[in-house]
Amino acid sequence: MEAVLRQYKVPLIIALVLLVALFSSIRVVAETQQAVIVRTGEPVRVANQFDPEQPYGQTGAGVIARIPFLEQVWMVDKRVLDLDMERQQVLSNDQQRLQVDAYARFRIIDPVAMVRTAGSEENVALQLSPILSSVLRQELGRRSFASLLTAERGDAMRNIRTTLDRQARQYGAQVIDVRIKRADLPEGTPLDAAFTRMETDRTQEAETIRAQGRKNAQIIRAEAEANAARTYSTAYGKDPDFYDFYRAMESYRRTFQTGSGDSSVILSPDNEYLRQFRGR
Repeated sequence: MEAVLRQYKVPLIIALVLLVALFSSIRVVAETQQAVIVRTGEPVRVANQFDPEQPYGQTGAGVIARIPFLEQVWMVDKRVLDLDMERQQVLSNDQQRLQVDAYARFRIIDPVAMVRTAGSEENVALQLSPILSSVLRQELGRRSFASLLTAERGDAMRNIRTTLDRQARQYGAQVIDVRIKRADLPEGTPLDAAFTRMETDRTQEAETIRAQGRKNAQIIRAEAEANAARTYSTAYGKDPDFYDFYRAMESYRRTFQTGSGDSSVILSPDNEYLRQFRGR
Protein backbone atom coordinates (compact mmCIF):
# COMPACT_ATOMS: atom_id res chain seq x y z
CA MET A 1 0.00 0.00 0.00
CA GLU A 2 2.83 2.32 0.86
CA ALA A 3 4.47 1.53 -2.45
CA VAL A 4 1.25 2.40 -4.28
CA LEU A 5 0.94 5.68 -2.40
CA ARG A 6 4.55 6.57 -3.18
CA GLN A 7 3.99 5.67 -6.83
CA TYR A 8 0.77 7.74 -7.21
CA LYS A 9 1.60 10.45 -4.72
CA VAL A 10 1.92 13.24 -7.26
CA PRO A 11 -1.29 12.36 -9.20
CA LEU A 12 -3.22 12.10 -5.91
CA ILE A 13 -1.99 15.51 -4.79
CA ILE A 14 -2.90 17.01 -8.16
CA ALA A 15 -6.36 15.41 -8.01
CA LEU A 16 -6.88 16.70 -4.46
CA VAL A 17 -5.83 20.21 -5.47
CA LEU A 18 -8.18 20.11 -8.48
CA LEU A 19 -11.01 18.86 -6.29
CA VAL A 20 -10.46 21.66 -3.77
CA ALA A 21 -10.27 24.20 -6.62
CA LEU A 22 -13.48 22.81 -8.12
CA PHE A 23 -15.38 23.15 -4.85
CA SER A 24 -13.85 26.59 -4.26
CA SER A 25 -15.06 27.79 -7.65
CA ILE A 26 -18.69 26.90 -6.97
CA ARG A 27 -21.13 28.72 -4.70
CA VAL A 28 -24.84 28.17 -4.17
CA VAL A 29 -27.07 31.24 -4.09
CA ALA A 30 -30.41 30.81 -2.33
CA GLU A 31 -33.62 32.43 -3.55
CA THR A 32 -33.50 34.81 -0.60
CA GLN A 33 -29.98 36.05 -1.38
CA GLN A 34 -28.14 38.15 -3.93
CA ALA A 35 -24.51 37.34 -4.70
CA VAL A 36 -21.98 40.06 -5.49
CA ILE A 37 -18.75 38.72 -7.00
CA VAL A 38 -15.83 40.90 -5.96
CA ARG A 39 -12.48 40.69 -7.77
CA THR A 40 -9.48 42.43 -6.21
CA GLY A 41 -11.80 44.58 -4.09
CA GLU A 42 -14.05 45.68 -6.96
CA PRO A 43 -17.54 44.25 -7.67
CA VAL A 44 -17.62 42.75 -11.16
CA ARG A 45 -21.02 41.05 -11.43
CA VAL A 46 -24.18 40.14 -9.52
CA ALA A 47 -26.10 36.88 -9.39
CA ASN A 48 -29.81 36.62 -8.51
CA GLN A 49 -30.21 40.39 -8.22
CA PHE A 50 -33.60 41.64 -7.03
CA ASP A 51 -35.97 42.31 -9.91
CA PRO A 52 -39.65 42.88 -9.15
CA GLU A 53 -40.57 41.95 -12.73
CA GLN A 54 -39.02 38.48 -12.54
CA PRO A 55 -41.29 35.67 -11.24
CA TYR A 56 -40.20 33.67 -8.22
CA GLY A 57 -37.84 30.82 -9.18
CA GLN A 58 -36.55 32.51 -12.36
CA THR A 59 -34.26 35.15 -10.91
CA GLY A 60 -30.95 33.35 -11.28
CA ALA A 61 -30.62 31.56 -7.95
CA GLY A 62 -28.65 28.32 -7.79
CA VAL A 63 -25.05 27.35 -8.57
CA ILE A 64 -22.66 30.09 -9.71
CA ALA A 65 -18.97 29.93 -10.63
CA ARG A 66 -16.10 32.07 -9.44
CA ILE A 67 -12.35 32.16 -9.87
CA PRO A 68 -10.83 30.56 -6.74
CA PHE A 69 -8.60 32.75 -4.56
CA LEU A 70 -9.13 35.69 -6.96
CA GLU A 71 -12.83 36.35 -6.59
CA GLN A 72 -14.88 36.61 -3.43
CA VAL A 73 -18.66 36.20 -3.13
CA TRP A 74 -20.62 38.58 -0.89
CA MET A 75 -24.10 37.39 0.02
CA VAL A 76 -26.72 40.13 0.34
CA ASP A 77 -30.18 39.51 1.75
CA LYS A 78 -32.93 39.84 -0.83
CA ARG A 79 -35.85 39.98 1.62
CA VAL A 80 -37.55 42.94 3.27
CA LEU A 81 -35.49 44.04 6.27
CA ASP A 82 -36.47 45.80 9.50
CA LEU A 83 -35.22 49.09 10.87
CA ASP A 84 -36.48 49.75 14.40
CA MET A 85 -35.88 53.24 15.72
CA GLU A 86 -35.17 53.71 19.40
CA ARG A 87 -37.77 55.64 21.39
CA GLN A 88 -37.32 59.33 20.63
CA GLN A 89 -38.62 62.54 22.17
CA VAL A 90 -40.10 64.83 19.50
CA LEU A 91 -41.41 68.39 19.90
CA SER A 92 -44.63 68.91 17.93
CA ASN A 93 -45.82 72.13 16.31
CA ASP A 94 -48.05 72.94 19.30
CA GLN A 95 -45.09 72.54 21.69
CA GLN A 96 -46.06 69.07 22.90
CA ARG A 97 -43.19 66.74 23.83
CA LEU A 98 -44.01 63.33 22.38
CA GLN A 99 -42.42 59.95 23.01
CA VAL A 100 -42.37 58.34 19.55
CA ASP A 101 -41.64 54.73 18.57
CA ALA A 102 -41.25 54.19 14.82
CA TYR A 103 -39.95 51.59 12.40
CA ALA A 104 -39.12 51.30 8.72
CA ARG A 105 -39.00 48.47 6.18
CA PHE A 106 -36.36 48.44 3.46
CA ARG A 107 -34.88 46.15 0.82
CA ILE A 108 -31.50 46.06 -0.92
CA ILE A 109 -32.16 46.65 -4.63
CA ASP A 110 -28.62 47.59 -5.69
CA PRO A 111 -26.23 45.17 -3.96
CA VAL A 112 -23.18 46.62 -5.75
CA ALA A 113 -23.85 50.07 -4.30
CA MET A 114 -24.44 48.50 -0.91
CA VAL A 115 -21.11 46.63 -0.99
CA ARG A 116 -19.24 49.78 -2.02
CA THR A 117 -20.83 52.18 0.48
CA ALA A 118 -21.88 50.09 3.50
CA GLY A 119 -20.50 46.58 3.14
CA SER A 120 -23.44 44.78 4.81
CA GLU A 121 -27.13 45.05 5.56
CA GLU A 122 -26.37 45.76 9.22
CA ASN A 123 -24.26 48.78 8.24
CA VAL A 124 -27.07 50.04 6.01
CA ALA A 125 -29.46 49.88 8.97
CA LEU A 126 -26.91 51.73 11.12
CA GLN A 127 -26.61 54.46 8.49
CA LEU A 128 -30.37 54.83 8.02
CA SER A 129 -31.26 54.87 11.73
CA PRO A 130 -30.06 58.45 12.50
CA ILE A 131 -31.51 59.65 9.19
CA LEU A 132 -34.91 58.22 10.17
CA SER A 133 -34.74 59.95 13.56
CA SER A 134 -33.82 63.29 11.97
CA VAL A 135 -36.51 63.12 9.28
CA LEU A 136 -39.11 62.06 11.85
CA ARG A 137 -38.30 65.03 14.11
CA GLN A 138 -38.48 67.48 11.20
CA GLU A 139 -41.79 66.17 9.84
CA LEU A 140 -43.58 65.83 13.19
CA GLY A 141 -42.20 69.19 14.29
CA ARG A 142 -44.32 70.78 11.54
CA ARG A 143 -47.52 69.13 12.78
CA SER A 144 -49.67 69.33 15.89
CA PHE A 145 -50.24 66.44 18.26
CA ALA A 146 -53.94 66.32 17.33
CA SER A 147 -53.07 65.82 13.65
CA LEU A 148 -51.31 62.56 14.50
CA LEU A 149 -54.68 61.18 15.60
CA THR A 150 -56.35 61.93 12.24
CA ALA A 151 -55.89 60.95 8.58
CA GLU A 152 -53.17 63.62 8.35
CA ARG A 153 -50.86 61.12 10.03
CA GLY A 154 -50.79 59.14 6.76
CA ASP A 155 -49.50 62.20 4.88
CA ALA A 156 -46.72 62.60 7.44
CA MET A 157 -45.70 58.96 7.04
CA ARG A 158 -45.58 59.29 3.25
CA ASN A 159 -43.38 62.37 3.49
CA ILE A 160 -41.02 60.62 5.90
CA ARG A 161 -40.85 57.53 3.69
CA THR A 162 -40.11 59.62 0.57
CA THR A 163 -37.32 61.58 2.27
CA LEU A 164 -35.77 58.49 3.86
CA ASP A 165 -35.96 56.57 0.59
CA ARG A 166 -34.10 59.35 -1.20
CA GLN A 167 -31.28 59.07 1.35
CA ALA A 168 -31.29 55.27 1.28
CA ARG A 169 -30.70 55.03 -2.47
CA GLN A 170 -27.05 55.98 -2.02
CA TYR A 171 -26.65 52.77 -0.01
CA GLY A 172 -28.43 50.67 -2.64
CA ALA A 173 -31.58 50.34 -0.48
CA GLN A 174 -35.24 51.08 -1.11
CA VAL A 175 -37.46 52.16 1.78
CA ILE A 176 -40.80 50.41 1.42
CA ASP A 177 -42.71 51.72 4.41
CA VAL A 178 -42.41 53.85 7.56
CA ARG A 179 -44.85 53.59 10.44
CA ILE A 180 -45.27 55.04 13.94
CA LYS A 181 -45.98 52.37 16.52
CA ARG A 182 -46.72 54.78 19.37
CA ALA A 183 -46.82 58.55 19.89
CA ASP A 184 -47.46 59.28 23.58
CA LEU A 185 -47.18 62.27 25.83
CA PRO A 186 -44.68 61.95 28.67
CA GLU A 187 -46.09 60.65 31.93
CA GLY A 188 -46.85 63.17 34.69
CA THR A 189 -47.81 66.84 34.58
CA PRO A 190 -47.48 67.35 30.79
CA LEU A 191 -49.84 64.45 30.14
CA ASP A 192 -52.39 65.67 32.70
CA ALA A 193 -52.23 69.22 31.33
CA ALA A 194 -52.72 67.96 27.79
CA PHE A 195 -55.74 65.89 28.80
CA THR A 196 -57.24 68.89 30.62
CA ARG A 197 -56.68 71.13 27.61
CA MET A 198 -58.16 68.53 25.26
CA GLU A 199 -61.20 68.13 27.52
CA THR A 200 -61.70 71.91 27.60
CA ASP A 201 -61.40 72.16 23.82
CA ARG A 202 -63.94 69.37 23.31
CA THR A 203 -66.34 71.00 25.80
CA GLN A 204 -66.10 74.33 23.97
CA GLU A 205 -66.58 72.60 20.64
CA ALA A 206 -69.66 70.77 21.95
CA GLU A 207 -71.16 74.00 23.28
CA THR A 208 -70.54 75.70 19.93
CA ILE A 209 -72.36 72.86 18.16
CA ARG A 210 -75.29 73.08 20.61
CA ALA A 211 -75.53 76.87 20.13
CA GLN A 212 -75.51 76.46 16.38
CA GLY A 213 -78.23 73.80 16.72
CA ARG A 214 -80.40 76.11 18.80
CA LYS A 215 -79.91 78.88 16.28
CA ASN A 216 -80.88 76.62 13.40
CA ALA A 217 -83.93 75.37 15.34
CA GLN A 218 -85.13 78.96 15.88
CA ILE A 219 -84.65 79.75 12.20
CA ILE A 220 -86.55 76.62 11.14
CA ARG A 221 -89.36 77.32 13.64
CA ALA A 222 -89.67 80.94 12.48
CA GLU A 223 -89.77 79.89 8.83
CA ALA A 224 -92.42 77.26 9.60
CA GLU A 225 -94.58 79.79 11.48
CA ALA A 226 -94.19 82.26 8.62
CA ASN A 227 -95.22 79.59 6.12
CA ALA A 228 -98.23 78.68 8.29
CA ALA A 229 -99.30 82.32 8.56
CA ARG A 230 -98.88 82.73 4.82
CA THR A 231 -101.00 79.62 4.22
CA TYR A 232 -103.72 80.87 6.59
CA SER A 233 -103.66 84.25 4.91
CA THR A 234 -103.97 82.71 1.45
CA ALA A 235 -106.83 80.48 2.57
CA TYR A 236 -108.62 83.42 4.24
CA GLY A 237 -108.27 85.49 1.11
CA LYS A 238 -109.92 82.84 -1.10
CA ASP A 239 -113.13 82.56 1.00
CA PRO A 240 -113.32 84.90 3.99
CA ASP A 241 -116.86 83.79 4.94
CA PHE A 242 -115.91 80.11 5.10
CA TYR A 243 -112.74 80.92 7.03
CA ASP A 244 -114.79 82.95 9.52
CA PHE A 245 -117.27 80.08 9.86
CA TYR A 246 -114.46 77.54 10.36
CA ARG A 247 -112.77 79.62 13.04
CA ALA A 248 -116.12 80.10 14.83
CA MET A 249 -116.78 76.34 14.81
CA GLU A 250 -113.31 75.69 16.27
CA SER A 251 -114.00 78.26 18.98
CA TYR A 252 -117.41 76.70 19.80
CA ARG A 253 -115.88 73.23 20.05
CA ARG A 254 -113.16 74.32 22.45
CA THR A 255 -115.57 76.43 24.51
CA PHE A 256 -118.58 74.11 24.89
CA GLN A 257 -116.88 70.66 24.74
CA THR A 258 -116.10 70.15 28.41
CA GLY A 259 -116.53 66.39 28.45
CA SER A 260 -118.34 66.28 31.83
CA GLY A 261 -121.62 68.03 31.02
CA ASP A 262 -121.74 69.93 34.32
CA SER A 263 -120.77 73.38 32.93
CA SER A 264 -123.25 75.95 31.62
CA VAL A 265 -122.77 79.07 29.52
CA ILE A 266 -125.65 81.58 29.32
CA LEU A 267 -125.56 84.03 26.44
CA SER A 268 -128.14 86.18 24.68
CA PRO A 269 -129.20 84.89 21.24
CA ASP A 270 -128.22 88.27 19.86
CA ASN A 271 -124.68 87.92 21.17
CA GLU A 272 -122.15 88.47 18.43
CA TYR A 273 -120.27 85.33 19.54
CA LEU A 274 -123.30 83.17 18.52
CA ARG A 275 -123.83 84.80 15.15
CA GLN A 276 -123.02 81.59 13.29
CA PHE A 277 -125.99 79.89 14.96
CA ARG A 278 -128.35 82.45 13.38
CA GLY A 279 -127.33 81.39 9.89
CA ARG A 280 -126.77 83.68 6.95
